[in-house]
Amino acid sequence: MSIIPMKDKKFDMVGFGEVMLRLSPHNKEKISRSESFEKQAGGSELNVASGAAFLGVRSAIITRLPDNKVGRFAKYKIRYGNVSDDYLIYDDSKNARLGIYYYEAGAYPRKSSVVYDRAHSSMCYLKKEEIDPSVYTNTRLFHVSGITMALNSNLKETTIEIVKKFKEAGASISFDCNYRAKLWSEEEAREAITSILPYIDILFVSEETSRKMMQKTGTLEEIMKSYCDEYGCKVVATTKREVVSPTKHNFSSKLYYNGCFYEEPAYENIEVIDRIGSGDAYVAGALYALLTTDDPMQAVRYGNAMSAVKCTTNGDMPAASLEEIQSVIKSHMSSGPQEEMSR
Repeated sequence: MSIIPMKDKKFDMVGFGEVMLRLSPHNKEKISRSESFEKQAGGSELNVASGAAFLGVRSAIITRLPDNKVGRFAKYKIRYGNVSDDYLIYDDSKNARLGIYYYEAGAYPRKSSVVYDRAHSSMCYLKKEEIDPSVYTNTRLFHVSGITMALNSNLKETTIEIVKKFKEAGASISFDCNYRAKLWSEEEAREAITSILPYIDILFVSEETSRKMMQKTGTLEEIMKSYCDEYGCKVVATTKREVVSPTKHNFSSKLYYNGCFYEEPAYENIEVIDRIGSGDAYVAGALYALLTTDDPMQAVRYGNAMSAVKCTTNGDMPAASLEEIQSVIKSHMSSGPQEEMSR
């Protein structure tokens, strides 16, 4: 049985989530001291859709943008990310706004930090009636994260309803727990996420989130298997990041499917330029492999490589080509001397 059944659909993947404006001080400056900011776009589901699209997956995103110059900046970034804008919804109200977040990169011993300014964004008021109904039958895989559900009660209920609609239409469902304590409490998150887990085929959840927010106990392997036994998930993936310093990380993951666990040696001493979006890059790589192969080990390899490479580039959205990721995987799997440069 295929992990994600092969179907002739317009899109391989459709994501649902907020696209945000990211403002970052230059050169690791503190937000409180900086007088200028670098402008970028991002958002968990867009990062996933874009990362997979650069590898060859036909991707689209459902989101709601203000119909103004700032919204058009986001739209152009979506297009640049190789993601279709077929299902964008535009907000022409006088209060239309794009959510913003400020990112301050850390330097040991100062940790990286985020300040959100996303309340009452256009996305928060999206209604399911605004979504083009053709999307439900046009995709093989629907992806969403807990961040979208956390924004407000409207989006939480809308997410639950459209997950059911995609499932009824025959799409596989991918969900990244992506718990953010600044957005909602553990109790709120646990209740909402538990309600949709029976519809989820592919689950991404960290060990920390499983133990704290989901209140799971036992070994990591027992916890991962429990999502399949209790809720019927097909695939469960858990990443592990060891932060040596803000600029040096080790990264690995473990994936469970059909009674077996899959993992590989960690990427060690990753030179981190910007770690934001690296978890989404993992999801993008894993979903690419699950959409194009029936080999769970490939999901681990592509996910790990995508995450490691994303850490070495600036901005939320990954921009690694299939050729580059395959080269990174090949180098990671080989032993002995490595070429210093690709030329």
